[in-house]
Amino acid sequence: MAVTLAGLMAIDIVGELEFIWRILPELGKGLVTTLELTALALTAGLVLAVPTAVVRTYTRGPLNWLFTAYVEVFRGTPLLVQLFVVYYGLPEMGIVFDRFFSAWAALTLNSAAYQSEYIRGAIMSVSEGQLTAARSLGMRPLQAFRWVVLPQALRLALPAWSNEVAYMVKYVSVVYMIALPELFTRGAMIRSRTFKVWSPMISVAVIYLGVVIGITRVMDYVEKRLRIPGLESGHGGREY
Repeated sequence: MAVTLAGLMAIDIVGELEFIWRILPELGKGLVTTLELTALALTAGLVLAVPTAVVRTYTRGPLNWLFTAYVEVFRGTPLLVQLFVVYYGLPEMGIVFDRFFSAWAALTLNSAAYQSEYIRGAIMSVSEGQLTAARSLGMRPLQAFRWVVLPQALRLALPAWSNEVAYMVKYVSVVYMIALPELFTRGAMIRSRTFKVWSPMISVAVIYLGVVIGITRVMDYVEKRLRIPGLESGHGGREY
């Protein structure tokens, strides 16, 4: 019995869909690792970014130079190089971390450097008159910064920071180079095991796209809710 080209295509499409359905649980495990690294790196990066931004904004001298050097080094060198230094370089000095911690440390330090610049720019956009007014009310400098400047700065930095969230989801894929089984690594492992390229890679791409679009929608909503009327900061982020 003759088999038409359309019939062969239909059979192939069905087979590919079945294959994608079978690999989804494995890709799901990789996605969990990706999201864990994203959340942990962004959170720790923010904790490091705030004092870095404060030091670079309000201090002079050696401490400022030290933090400036940190920011310039981590913004001026590839993330992959930083990951290799942490995972492969530090063991030569007797400092050994596992794959997950190495990936987290490199992503955190890289993200903190970028986040600090978003926050520093936002701090500088807050009027100095507000800090002076807070001091005139009896607040100490640290109190004035904590209760007057920082809340506004964080809200102003939100557009650029929301871009960092979307970037980080994709940048986690660099840990493929140290064989940490996140989403992209899982897809590459399936490709190597099954000799299929299109189905695993397209599945990975669709998952990334869905996650990034979802995050973008959520961050847009949060940004609108926290926007300061009459005082807005444009979207920033990393440039490529």
